[in-house]
Amino acid sequence: MTPPDAPADPTADRGRPDPSGVFRLSPKITAFPVVNGSGDFAVAVRQAMLNGVPGTDGGVEHAFDCLAVPLPPSFRAGLEEAVQHLPAVSAVVQAEPKDWSRLAEPGEFSPESAAGDREGDPRVSFVPVDPCQPIVAAVRGAVGEHLARAFVDLETDRYEPFALPVPDPYALKRTTAARYAAAVLPALPRPKGQFAERCKHMAGRLRQLERVYDRIFFPVPFAEWPWVREAYLEVADPREDEYVEEPEVYSVAPRTLAFCLGELPFITALYERARAELDPDETLSVDGVKALLLEARDRYVAEHKKRARPVTPKLMATYFRYVRNLSLIERRLTPDLYTLAVGAKQIFGDAFAVHLMEAARDYLPRPGVLSEEPAYRTMKFAPGRVQLPDGEVCEAVNRLPGPPTTWRTIDLNRRPPEIDKQHWKQRWNPFRQCSYPPEDRKIESFRTHVKDTALKLIGSDLARSEKFTTSLRDGLDIRETLRNWHTGDLYVKNLPPVRGGIDSVVMLFDSPADPRDYPWRITWHAEHADESTLALFASDWKDDLIGPGIARATYGGCLFLFPPRPVIDVWRDRRLDFCDTLEERLLAGACLYAEERHIAVLSEAPPGAGFRRLARKYKKKLVHVPLSRMGSATIERLRTVHVLNGKEVRSFAQHFIRES
Repeated sequence: MTPPDAPADPTADRGRPDPSGVFRLSPKITAFPVVNGSGDFAVAVRQAMLNGVPGTDGGVEHAFDCLAVPLPPSFRAGLEEAVQHLPAVSAVVQAEPKDWSRLAEPGEFSPESAAGDREGDPRVSFVPVDPCQPIVAAVRGAVGEHLARAFVDLETDRYEPFALPVPDPYALKRTTAARYAAAVLPALPRPKGQFAERCKHMAGRLRQLERVYDRIFFPVPFAEWPWVREAYLEVADPREDEYVEEPEVYSVAPRTLAFCLGELPFITALYERARAELDPDETLSVDGVKALLLEARDRYVAEHKKRARPVTPKLMATYFRYVRNLSLIERRLTPDLYTLAVGAKQIFGDAFAVHLMEAARDYLPRPGVLSEEPAYRTMKFAPGRVQLPDGEVCEAVNRLPGPPTTWRTIDLNRRPPEIDKQHWKQRWNPFRQCSYPPEDRKIESFRTHVKDTALKLIGSDLARSEKFTTSLRDGLDIRETLRNWHTGDLYVKNLPPVRGGIDSVVMLFDSPADPRDYPWRITWHAEHADESTLALFASDWKDDLIGPGIARATYGGCLFLFPPRPVIDVWRDRRLDFCDTLEERLLAGACLYAEERHIAVLSEAPPGAGFRRLARKYKKKLVHVPLSRMGSATIERLRTVHVLNGKEVRSFAQHFIRES
């Protein structure tokens, strides 16, 4: 029980159509302002229709007996038929006249007022049969409940679109529809021309409906609601309908759904899945983004396997914080696809961002539900344009426009088609292979870092402590000083210089390595004095061509000899045939060609007894550098090696090579 002095919960009545009476046009008509293309408002409309209208006795609710649809009557037959084929997405398309001459009167539609139109181009208007369209959701519910429907908008042979910037619909989770409307009202411009005539026509049609029905539900876009109310109070009469073409219903090509649906196709499918399985869907606008990221992660790991960056919970938390901040900068509460892709590219890399965008494009409401043939002929969508089944391309205007949309581009490397890979493989010259210089510089810098770390480890074994006399030597030894605190003496570190150096570094990224995973084994000689002689075993580059003359592989292990020197190919040197594993052969090659006594070994586990016996055979000593000392993301990036088919490929390789 709520205490008498407790503040009222502003979200307690979100599921009721209009608990405050703000949207009530009359005792018989309940309006419900909506934002088109919003899954949150589609859920709110469904809940409002289920809750009904409060009765006059103060609490008893009655179901509506009529749905007033803010669309022209010509769309009725096609829309009511198409909603029965949901979750298959379709569109009800109405052709518009091409004659511009008769539209020259002031206040009417003209070629100059249509952004993007070109004189003489064919033009169509359409209603997307989208599960996340609130008005479509209302029609779907009314058809399912056998509720009377009345299409009350004005028939116009050339529709003038009107899109209104509104606050993010996710705000409806924390406030009431009345407060949301109060935030939108100051930004609404007064309608002119066709827009004003349509509002007056809908008001007149509503007055006609209330003579027949007692409880009318009217979901109406926010841009139209106050002006329909004003016209209703002024007792406006319906206008005369214009002659229009009969609309046709078309299925929408799956790859173009992103240009037709209000929400992302992946999230729209989640709404449909929740509806079919009776799962809660009130928070899918945010939970769907999390599900999208997990789906992209699974696809990314499935394709790249060991080469994939680790998508850890910590990185995912960083990603969501970054996406949240980008969304707030753009004055949104929920992210759009561009924000999601930018965050994925900058945190996880291009490859992950590509999988994220491909997953967002997929519309899979339930397994097998879309496997049958489309119910209608298929059309394709693009920003502001459509291609009809006969191939004709037309300008397209949405009859249920959401907030204004800005299409932006993002620079990502897509996966090449299989036919291109086959063509590149056929033209590959195996005698002209070379490396990619930016990767060479990174791996050489990392080799230097591993060598310096190994030298420090050697020196730490020789360190000793001594009493402070006249010099701090290599710094104060805190541990020894505290141990002898009772004597009052200070102790300092004495690190003697390391004799010799390290000219051979072995990196074992995958140990024990399966030879079937790493069939490519080669020794590369240095092109200049700043490069090492490199012997490596890696995955087969022929299985992953990413551009013309550009292939990609993954290191399993590698051996660096610096300064560079001419050596026999480690993998063909008969002196090393006694080795049984790939790691042993690399280590034996390092022992054979190293001129210094110590050899740095970067690996996850310390060298075993077999490796140490092998080193003693050549009178060498192994210095283990733990792989855990290096960042896992850094290691995964360094493991990727690109193979170029000739030095001339280096001039354009950067356009195809991106970090995974």
